[in-house]
Amino acid sequence: MKALVPVLTVLAAILALWYLGSVLMNRQWTYDQAARAGVEVSLGEVVADTMHQERPVLPAPHQVASGLWEGLFGQKVTSKRSLVYHGWVTLEATLLGFVIGTGLGILLAVGIVHNRAMDLSVMPWAIASQTIPILAIAPMVIVVLASLGITGLLPKSIISAYLSFFPVVVGMVKGLRSPDAMQLDLLKTYSASRGETFWKLRLPASMPYLFASLKVSVAASLVGAIVGELPAGATAGLGARLLSGSYYGQTVQIWAALFTAALLAAGLVVLIGGIERATLRRMGMAR
Repeated sequence: MKALVPVLTVLAAILALWYLGSVLMNRQWTYDQAARAGVEVSLGEVVADTMHQERPVLPAPHQVASGLWEGLFGQKVTSKRSLVYHGWVTLEATLLGFVIGTGLGILLAVGIVHNRAMDLSVMPWAIASQTIPILAIAPMVIVVLASLGITGLLPKSIISAYLSFFPVVVGMVKGLRSPDAMQLDLLKTYSASRGETFWKLRLPASMPYLFASLKVSVAASLVGAIVGELPAGATAGLGARLLSGSYYGQTVQIWAALFTAALLAAGLVVLIGGIERATLRRMGMAR
């Protein structure tokens, strides 16, 4: 129970600042409405009004919570107003992009570790690729693939994979190189081949690094899937929900979609953490 006190204290501070921000950012609309009506409003009336505006600049926490509850549990999961429906659409692209990015990242890492030329050529390009803003790449990917007749899930997944492969490359390269010289020399005395060294030493040693990078990668994959929905004019997905909310000034809808994305990312990270514990325990690397 004592461990929860700092967490609850920080949460209470965030909520207090959020409510204060809601009052400060939404009050102007209240004052403008009162000026048009030719009446004066007290501070209490201003605070009360800023808590229940239909289209606030900054929704209050209880408004976001209400929108989130309504979107997750107040609609049929097949409804276009359901955040479960939109979350599932985004999750499909996220998982496919995550699989593509993870597979590509592991293959590149293996090549970088075992091939000097790839280490000197591929790694700098992989690093340079992450300096290009995803908002600049996403429209180009969508347009090029659409011209080839490829639309729907795959373009979003490619954008998702673009963001997710880099953490896996870096983590796996670090992990595959983690065995020290004594361990490598020991296998050489046993006449172990490069393949045997990889499967019996390098790969097991890289598992903690791989899972750490996968947690970062899956969150980046979700961001890529959402960004991929924005230039595509998608009608489904959390990105589409954010876009429609911005078009019509539905800030509560925007914030509810953002929190849904955060919950989805947290769930994926927790899932990978569970797989990590089970895998490392089976390998004798964790209790």
